[in-house]
Amino acid sequence: MPIRTLPKFRNLSDFLTHLAARDELREVSAPVSLAQEMTAVHRRVLEARGPVLKFNHATDAGGARAGMPVVTNLFGTPARVAAGLGLAPDQVTELGEFLAALREPAPLDGMRDALSRWPMLSAALATRPKIRRSAEVQHTVLQGDQVDMAALPVQTCWPGEPAPLITWPLVLTRPADSQAEDTARYNMGVYRMQVLGRARCIMRWLAHRGGAAHHRGWQARGEKMPVAVVIGADPATMLSAALPLPSTVSELRFAGVLRGERSALVAARTVPMMVPADAEIILEGWVDPTTRAPEGPYGDHTGYYNSVEDFPVMEITAITMRKSPLYVSTFTGRPPDEPSVIGEVFNTLALPVIRRQIPEVVDMWLPPAACSYRMAIVSIRKEYAGQARRVMMALWGMLPQFSYTKAIVVVDEDINPRNWDDISWALATRMDPGRDVMVLENTPMDYLDFASPQAGMAGKLGIDATNKLGSETSREWGRVMAMNPEAEDFAARLCRDMKLTPEAGQ
Repeated sequence: MPIRTLPKFRNLSDFLTHLAARDELREVSAPVSLAQEMTAVHRRVLEARGPVLKFNHATDAGGARAGMPVVTNLFGTPARVAAGLGLAPDQVTELGEFLAALREPAPLDGMRDALSRWPMLSAALATRPKIRRSAEVQHTVLQGDQVDMAALPVQTCWPGEPAPLITWPLVLTRPADSQAEDTARYNMGVYRMQVLGRARCIMRWLAHRGGAAHHRGWQARGEKMPVAVVIGADPATMLSAALPLPSTVSELRFAGVLRGERSALVAARTVPMMVPADAEIILEGWVDPTTRAPEGPYGDHTGYYNSVEDFPVMEITAITMRKSPLYVSTFTGRPPDEPSVIGEVFNTLALPVIRRQIPEVVDMWLPPAACSYRMAIVSIRKEYAGQARRVMMALWGMLPQFSYTKAIVVVDEDINPRNWDDISWALATRMDPGRDVMVLENTPMDYLDFASPQAGMAGKLGIDATNKLGSETSREWGRVMAMNPEAEDFAARLCRDMKLTPEAGQ
């Protein structure tokens, strides 16, 4: 585990204090409407890689002032995502190596090797939660007729959306055959929630997500499912909910690994669930096995509005919160948005796991502009004919997330997969459409991709833009031009001494 270079953030305020000291927090005192104005401000600041925003005078559509501040753009830069993990940006790769080792630990080779892995063992122990009898998140408890979602400053992000939408909820669920204390079996996911009224929200989880799987288990028993929703938490907990962890790993417990200490939990007041003790706001309630309601249309990460579909409804039995809570919000839309920025960092985290399965992979880029997962550019150390196609097939079959990647371009290791000019050159000079394009039909796909012929099923495109070897070509392959290193050194010295280029003159 990389040595944590930043302090342990036990709650959201700790993280904001750290960011303020680095001049990465701005407090907005001017009135800003929750209806579209806040999103418009947030988008401009995020596109400029600007600071976290704390809106102290948020207003509803009627102009009434919200009862608490709204925090947005929390993870609006890759550096802040790394900070949320407790790391400097250049340590993210080390964390990725640690996560890969946790997935597939190598056999021990004697006592010295065992001792060298103590940080990993310590991290594993950090997943066991501490249970508290009381917590700051339960300073204020609203139940019964006191429950009113209007008390929370929930945004309406885009024109034409039907109701306010909770955009950063951490939704906690557990299997039907579990107990409240079985936190190792909890799932924590980010599922947007449309506000239906004072005590009702729509829970929009897709069929393949952990929350939906748990709900099906409760449905089979004909029972309503207990749910707790966290709004605002320490950054490790928030980022754990977004990590693509194996289904056997509890995001709630894994947050302890990222934070460097055991998570503190407390029993919810009205449902049999354990919740983060240091959170800002908790919504408690039940999801009925059969009740559903039409959700949407809402703006999504694709840059389009989703179609209206029925999803389960949550009946809220309590709202608990800290003495002076902060409401955390964001928007989703055509990149860049916060999810795409988080995706940039998670791209780096995923590389060591991928390399363990496909060792020839040098680098990979999931372009944020392509919705962060629908296209992948992969560079490899090519050694034999057909290798690029084998890598494509391996990626599509390796992780569930790659089943939604509909285009993979494979390039050689001399190509920077994060540079469109390099990619374009490789496509133009190393790829023949009749030989190097592979098309698959009727494969799993994100049903949000309305370009697909039918919901949930689509084709895949693989493009081999590598140099061709052996039986891949019958022609003599070209040689890449490269300048003599001595001439390059001479040019660099001359340009520096005579200030012939802008870089040399700085």
